Amino acid sequence: MGANKSVHVGRSKLDIGVDFTRRLCSSDMKRLSRCLVSMATGSLRWKQPGLIYYSDLLDISWHKGLHDSDVLVTYRYHRPRDIGPPSLTIKHSVSPEVRIHGIPMNSFRHSQSQGVRLSELSIGFDYVEPSESDSTKGKATGVYFKRFHFSHDGGRSISTDRDGFQLTRSGSPSDNVIAVSQESRFQEENDNSFTNFSVHMELGTAIPPTLLTYYRFEVTAARGIKLGPALFFSRMSGGTVKGSFAPYQAFAIGGPSSVRGYGEGAIGVGQSCLLSTTELSIPLSKKLTGVIFLDCGSDLWSSDKVPNNPGERHGKPGFGSGIGVGIRFKTPLAHVQVDYAINAFQKGTAYFGISDLLI
Repeated sequence: MGANKSVHVGRSKLDIGVDFTRRLCSSDMKRLSRCLVSMATGSLRWKQPGLIYYSDLLDISWHKGLHDSDVLVTYRYHRPRDIGPPSLTIKHSVSPEVRIHGIPMNSFRHSQSQGVRLSELSIGFDYVEPSESDSTKGKATGVYFKRFHFSHDGGRSISTDRDGFQLTRSGSPSDNVIAVSQESRFQEENDNSFTNFSVHMELGTAIPPTLLTYYRFEVTAARGIKLGPALFFSRMSGGTVKGSFAPYQAFAIGGPSSVRGYGEGAIGVGQSCLLSTTELSIPLSKKLTGVIFLDCGSDLWSSDKVPNNPGERHGKPGFGSGIGVGIRFKTPLAHVQVDYAINAFQKGTAYFGISDLLI
C-alpha cells in the first residue's frame, strides 16, 4: 500500500510512490513514533511509449525499501493480435533472506536475519497469449536466465550460512538457472460475486546444463460473495517443488502476505505448502468498514525434504494460524488500513497501512 503521484512529460509518464505499510509490535509510544517515521519507503516508475516504434513501450520501475531494493526494466513491442505482445524483461532485486534462513523470535511474531542477503537477477522474454473466445481467460509464457547470489550484510560473497550449511545447489555463492514458465488465469465477476483462479508452472535446469532440474507448481483460487451489505472472501493457495532444488526455492510460510500474526517464514519452510485466508467485511458507515479474518498455513510435513532442512533447524512449527480484526477507513486524503492478528501462541501483532494518499 502506498501513495502515488503521476507526472506527464509529453507522452512519457513518471509515477512517484511512497509505501507506508508496517508491522507494529510495540506499545511504547516513543518507539512507535520512531517506527512510523522509519517505515516509509519509495518507488519510481517511468513509462516511455514510442521509444523505437510508435506502438512499443519502455517501462522502468525502481523500489527502495528499508533493507531491500528492486529494479524492473520491461520493453514491449507490437506484434499481431494472434501472437500476443512479447516483452524483454530485466529484473534485479537485493533483500535480506529471512524467509528461509531467518530465526523466529518473540513468540514467532518476528524473523531475525542471520546476515544473509540474496541478490536475484532475471533476464528473459515473455508474452501474453490473448484468448480467442473469452477475455476473462489468459495465458503467459516466459523463458528466463536467472542468477541467484548470496552475500553477507557486509558485502562479502558467501556459500554457507552461520551453521555451515550450503545456501546454493552448486555449492558456490551463486546459482545460474535457465527456466521456462507458464501461467494460466481465469477470472469472472458479476454484481454479487467474483472468482479468480490461476496456475503457475516452472521448469528449470542449472547452467552449465546438467541432469539437475527442478519443477515448480503453484495454484491459487479465490472467491468473493456479497451477503447483503457484507462481503465474504476466501482464498486458498498451494504449491510444490520437485527435483533438484535449492533451499531458497522452497516455500516459506508466515508473514503479512500469507499468515498474519507471524514473521516472514516463521511458521515453516517446506517442499510443499497450503495457505488459506478467509475474511468477512462489514460496512459500519459510508467511510468505515470492519473486517474479521482467519489465516492458516502448513508445510504439509515436507520440511525434511528441503535441502539442509532450515525449517526444523530453526525450530519452526510447520503449521500456524492467525485470527484477527481490522478496519478500513476512507478519507478525502487517503485510505487507512489497520489489522490486529493473534497467532497460535496467543501473541498479537498490529499492521498499519496507508493507500491512495494525495501527494
